[in-house]
Amino acid sequence: MTQPDPVIDNVVRRSIAKMIQGRETSDGAGVKLRRYIATPELDMLDPFLLLDSFRSDDPDDYIAGFPPHPHRGFETVTYLLAGRMRHKDSTGREGVIQAGGVQWMTAGSGIEHSEMPEQEQGLLDGFQLWVNLPAAKKMQQPRYQEFEPEQIPLEQRADGIEIHVIAGTTSRGTIGAVKDVSAAPMYFDITLPAGKALHENVPAGYNGFIYLIEGAVTINGDNEQELQAKTLAVLTEGDCVEVAARSDSRFLLIAGKPFNEPVARYGPFVMNTQDEIQQAFTDYREGHFGQIKQE
Repeated sequence: MTQPDPVIDNVVRRSIAKMIQGRETSDGAGVKLRRYIATPELDMLDPFLLLDSFRSDDPDDYIAGFPPHPHRGFETVTYLLAGRMRHKDSTGREGVIQAGGVQWMTAGSGIEHSEMPEQEQGLLDGFQLWVNLPAAKKMQQPRYQEFEPEQIPLEQRADGIEIHVIAGTTSRGTIGAVKDVSAAPMYFDITLPAGKALHENVPAGYNGFIYLIEGAVTINGDNEQELQAKTLAVLTEGDCVEVAARSDSRFLLIAGKPFNEPVARYGPFVMNTQDEIQQAFTDYREGHFGQIKQE
């Protein structure tokens, strides 16, 4: 497979800066998952604070879910490939995230919510991404953007290439469902058939990564360095990315504008200073985040 030169007409193609295999861990009430961002290998990738992948058809791995817990100062993004997840929160909002659907929650000044599997058996497969907020937006009112699978724009290109556009705008002009996010991110779910290649713009100055869900790909040739499934590739600086599929592949392409601000975080709170973290704990203990009503 012929690979393009890294620079053509002053356009710089991104390559692999680092590959992350992730670490097995658990969260919530014991949900088994693999963490890629917020690990010793990759503490954060501004503006991205955490990336977890969860996939199991064993209910013991996920059935306990994520009981009520608080957040302040950032955004949580839940994207499901299979299964169903019910959420409730301290604003009184409740719903079910379906396979292929997404929930982009801006915690802002503070919210308490729960996420519980809406199934007792079968495959649960998906991701949770944490996206930082700038200092000026950390105490904004909490809000949601939630979309069913059929509401996620699908861009179909030649040769069977498909892009589900969750956020951002593709080089062909397809605009994602999620809008008005401080980090101005791109979040694409891309299907790339074997032997095909994808060229996609990634704004200069953005931090970005690819998470390979399945298959095998090369990124800008990279001296034939191959990215295997269940691996995250941090991308170098550049204007675009070229991905070539060695086999039928599916991957997430995610990038965002860094804030370049101090980050103080502890558990479910992400602020700019330790004093703000302490204030978040105080506010939560005093009930300023509200309480989830349990049935």
